[in-house]
Amino acid sequence: MNGVFTSESVTEGHPDKVADQVSDAILDACLEQDSRARVACESLVAPGNVVLAGEITTTAQVDRAAIARATIARIGYDDPELGFDAATVRVIDLVGQQSAEIAAGVDRSLEARAVGIEAAGLLTGAGDQGMMFGYACDETPELMPRPIVLAHALARALADARRAGAIERLRPDGKTQVTMRYENGVPVKLERLVISTQHAPGSDQDDLRDAVLKTVVIPLICDELFFGTAAHDLLIFNPSGSFVSGGPAADAGLTGRKIIVDTYGGMARHGGGAFSGKDASKVDRSAAYAARWVAKNIVAAGLARRCEVQIAYAIGVAEPVSVMVETFGTESLRPHLIERRVAEVFDLRPGAIIERLDLRRPIYAQTASYGHFGRDDGSLPWEDTDMAVLLGESTSATQHNEDQ
Repeated sequence: MNGVFTSESVTEGHPDKVADQVSDAILDACLEQDSRARVACESLVAPGNVVLAGEITTTAQVDRAAIARATIARIGYDDPELGFDAATVRVIDLVGQQSAEIAAGVDRSLEARAVGIEAAGLLTGAGDQGMMFGYACDETPELMPRPIVLAHALARALADARRAGAIERLRPDGKTQVTMRYENGVPVKLERLVISTQHAPGSDQDDLRDAVLKTVVIPLICDELFFGTAAHDLLIFNPSGSFVSGGPAADAGLTGRKIIVDTYGGMARHGGGAFSGKDASKVDRSAAYAARWVAKNIVAAGLARRCEVQIAYAIGVAEPVSVMVETFGTESLRPHLIERRVAEVFDLRPGAIIERLDLRRPIYAQTASYGHFGRDDGSLPWEDTDMAVLLGESTSATQHNEDQ
């Protein structure tokens, strides 16, 4: 790849991210009491209102309205002056239960029904049809594309500066954008940064820009400055001018509307399914995590510098319909051998993914802002490179045998 590439991130105060965080907070609350909870919680946030919809089947006793308000307050919408206040927001709960037909297909997959098994276990059926993608590359220690890693870091730093009071007059909503120049698939120059941040009325834009440069931008991009451009000249700040009205008071937010922010910043393909609010029986989430796990281990094993994995399913069927591995000409081993080893090393049935990655735990609220991938805090098992050695050793053996 040659040319420029841009990725964006948003802060947790962005209206779509508020909705994602409400949905995942409700999911985690259900899983804390009932690890087998079936949750597909959708949230809509709008001026003065939160609407909860979707399907939840669980033994957990959860006050969804209280969870929504607590999440909104944690994000920072706890002041009536912001136009969206956790204490006064109206919560409309329209959540129902999962379709009995979908539940039956998950509990007893096509394979389980064929042999008369009542409890499906590892033969749990996929909760929907569709295709999911995972991606990894060697551009960063996180094995993620550099533009999205830097965009997330800037967005998180902006929110941290607001919470700590390091920059006065900041408000919760904000967006970041990073443009990198690539040569032969390698990022070689930081071309442009865009930061838009909500602020209190009467803020001087030049003073705010200088504060964001000093507190947020320069500490993060100091390693990028060897590219030869001063940070001040890279930054486009609040290009629309004043940004006082923001968050759900200014724009409705919906669960699942930031799927590119959630994944790879546009560097990889996306199957279209959102993550937040869905338990792991939904392959939109669990199989996307598994695809990332596979791709990351391929890169960590040194089998490719760049890898994209696609997994496809049919609803109610345990075995994937297809598994594809694309290495974009960066592989160190014949692509068909990598694909063969993936099939031998990884069990990509939904039940096996859930069990291997331990996905019935309340670990999801943390993923609802700043991306689901490239987080190295040790709490997200799909970021582990625990299969890299096995994958590399097994593939070497396969290569040796084929060459004989």
